Amino acid sequence: MALRNPVFNSDAFSQDSRAAQTYPGYAPQGAPSPTQQNPYGQNQYGQPLTPPSAQNPQQAQNQAQWSSAQHAAQQAAYQSQMEGMYAAPAAGALETDRMTVEDTVMKTAGLFGILLVTALVGWVWTLQGSFDARQAYFTGNVTLVPWIIGALGGFVLSMVIIFTSRKKIRPGLIFAYAALEGLFIGGISAYFEAIYPGIIVQATLATLSVVGVTLALFASGKIRASKKVTKIFMIAMIGYLVFSLLNLVLMWTGAINNPWGMRGMEIAGIPLGVIIGIFVVLMAAYSLVLDFDGIQQGVRNGAPRQYGWMGAFGIMVTVVWLYVEILRLIAILRGND
Repeated sequence: MALRNPVFNSDAFSQDSRAAQTYPGYAPQGAPSPTQQNPYGQNQYGQPLTPPSAQNPQQAQNQAQWSSAQHAAQQAAYQSQMEGMYAAPAAGALETDRMTVEDTVMKTAGLFGILLVTALVGWVWTLQGSFDARQAYFTGNVTLVPWIIGALGGFVLSMVIIFTSRKKIRPGLIFAYAALEGLFIGGISAYFEAIYPGIIVQATLATLSVVGVTLALFASGKIRASKKVTKIFMIAMIGYLVFSLLNLVLMWTGAINNPWGMRGMEIAGIPLGVIIGIFVVLMAAYSLVLDFDGIQQGVRNGAPRQYGWMGAFGIMVTVVWLYVEILRLIAILRGND
């Protein structure tokens, strides 16, 4: 008798078993045919299953109630989860790593906080430690060092920030710019306050008024940036820059003895500086509109969060420019009285 692999002798590989798997309806000899078997099969204990109609009505009702309760519980859990998602606060700049208006506002507030601190330093430094502006001015205890350092340093640093921001935004440079601008603002404010007492309060309130009105008009949609107006604005900016440089050269060379240079010239009894000053204040207000529009576009386009620093930097540059122009405008008006 030939030896065979015991695996092939098992029931799983017997002829009848293979035939039953190959030909549906085939049953080995002596086994009940599929038609004779219980159509509802057997449970795990080999007992025949009864049709649903033959089950206990109470048991069927309990199963239906259990299924309904389970479905209701699932729906309640899902509804509770969805309500929690809707009630949760919206994802902020940290979660999305995208630029938001709120994050840009916080950055702007931080920069102005640095500016105010260094402005106090510039004020005290300008007055050589004295808080009495007029006394320090008339005693000759006034220095222009913080004014010069802040102005020159801020200008150079702003150029670096602008031309390097396309490759990488460095918040540290923007912090340094805010600190230098604070020295400049503190120095120039102390100097003008010594000559015209109360002028700082006037200039500050006027600056805040212009910023507030511009922001309100932009938020309400009554004023928007347009390509045509922006082109006119750029041309006017270039013209104003040329005028300022020329006026500075004429003052330094002594060609004009007026302390305001060409700004002190009068047209129909009105100083030229007043006319130009009002025009420049309007230009600064439109520059704020461009800053707000840039922030809005950045948020809408999903710009990276770091670009919020550039939005804050732009607002600071414009507000400082606006404050200086208003300060000079009020000084010209008060000096002409």
